[in-house]
Amino acid sequence: MTPHNFVENAAGRKVPLEIDGKTYRPFAGAFASPPERSKRRVGPRPGTILHPGQDCLVSTIRDAIERIELRDGQTISFHHHFREGDKVLNRVMAEIADMGIKDLTLAPSSLYSVHEPLIEHIKNGVVTCIEGGSARGKVGRAISRGLMNHPITIRSHGGRVRAIESGDLHIDAAFIGAPCADNIGNCNGVKGPSACGPLAYSLADAIYSEKTVAVTDYMEETPVIPISISQEYVGTVVKIDDIGDPSLIASNTLRITKDPVNLNIARNAVKVIEASEAFKDGIRFQTGAGGISLAVTKFLGERMEARGIRASFGMGGTTGHMVKLMEKGLLDKILTIQAFDQYAIESLMKDYNHIEVSAGFYANPHNRGTAVNLLDVVVLGATEVDLNFNVNVNTHSDGLLQYPTGGHSDTAAGAKLTIITAPLLRGRIPVVVDEVVVISTPGETVDVLVTDHGIAVNPKRQDLIDRLKDARVPLKTIEELKDIAYDTSGKPQQPEFTDKIVALIEYRDGTLIDVLRELDPNPSWQQ
Repeated sequence: MTPHNFVENAAGRKVPLEIDGKTYRPFAGAFASPPERSKRRVGPRPGTILHPGQDCLVSTIRDAIERIELRDGQTISFHHHFREGDKVLNRVMAEIADMGIKDLTLAPSSLYSVHEPLIEHIKNGVVTCIEGGSARGKVGRAISRGLMNHPITIRSHGGRVRAIESGDLHIDAAFIGAPCADNIGNCNGVKGPSACGPLAYSLADAIYSEKTVAVTDYMEETPVIPISISQEYVGTVVKIDDIGDPSLIASNTLRITKDPVNLNIARNAVKVIEASEAFKDGIRFQTGAGGISLAVTKFLGERMEARGIRASFGMGGTTGHMVKLMEKGLLDKILTIQAFDQYAIESLMKDYNHIEVSAGFYANPHNRGTAVNLLDVVVLGATEVDLNFNVNVNTHSDGLLQYPTGGHSDTAAGAKLTIITAPLLRGRIPVVVDEVVVISTPGETVDVLVTDHGIAVNPKRQDLIDRLKDARVPLKTIEELKDIAYDTSGKPQQPEFTDKIVALIEYRDGTLIDVLRELDPNPSWQQ
């Protein structure tokens, strides 16, 4: 892996223009790069034709791999709706390794700690490249310490679909964990013992991959109802005994934070929303599933009810807390790309106002009408925020790859008001810093940072600063917040890196916004 021709991009980061013969475009600004005209948009590919009386069913994962004729050097993909409960990726990869297939590119929508067996597959040459979401747990830590010869590519939810549809990411075989399927390939995620809700992250894979395999542990008569992925795109179905651990796929109850500090952050975030132009009838918003975000959902609902405001839709990773807003009549519709708890999964199955949407519909920046562009407000988290409002969600300050970009940069770009919520210190380590380790979301798309020590508004939003002066919230500059953090805990020790690039951070439009380098195994502070 030899990078060449580094240039400084619009975010002030030096990125390569070429690695091992593959060229890259530097980030030029959040809205500066239209679709590349030189790329041919690929269409759905014909699959195995079924004649009357035939089906797609095979007996084992090995049979499925043999049927699709998987070969050395190809690209295979998986979705992450099963989160830490996923058993599909590890089962398929174990079979592939046993068959002696090598040099594969893995294109998951994201990787979790449960996928630790991949480390051995990488060491053994079964997997040589990873393109997709990101890597958590031991896989992420091993990549940060130089496990792979080629850098992993990290993409947002929308950026991944853009890459698949444009041909930047060509998938030879998609393996889709399907909680419910029939014998000709129709699938959904709302039924069966491993129900996960939508199958939104894998729809583009099914449509654009050369071959598609549905792996299920629960089958219904044809056709399954509802249909998330159509039989048109699935060529092979295999039923195994167990595709996921339900206790780790979705929570029975996601709890709002009880920490008074975090509750105050949530209340102040809602005060910002209420003071903005966005807080009016028909508001469209996205929150999330973290403790602070759940509290924002609750408090926002209370203020909407008190002011007689009804939202047009809520969106994103859906929880029972958002569903209950709809059930109370405070929300007309929910657009769901993933479901985090059982209440949300059940709602998706029974309520026609609760709509499953694909990752492309949700966030592909090169769609004509991506849904994130309709958002009035999005509330997001951060591991680090710097003085230019750049946000890091891929690593902590230690430089270890741990988290995906997800929909962070997509929603930040699309929403009229982007709010970041975070404690000023996390484990006595400053969250507001001079410069983030890597840029996941550019500061030009971030409007407000809400912390427990004050609220900083991006200077480009003078309109919002004027509104918040009358809102009785603790306004501070981003520099003041950084100074408070450093005065309290000291300036954080910067991680030390080698020259080796271990991860490419793609912006949603396919340009390189940053790179992550290998952690130095012998940092100066240890010598």
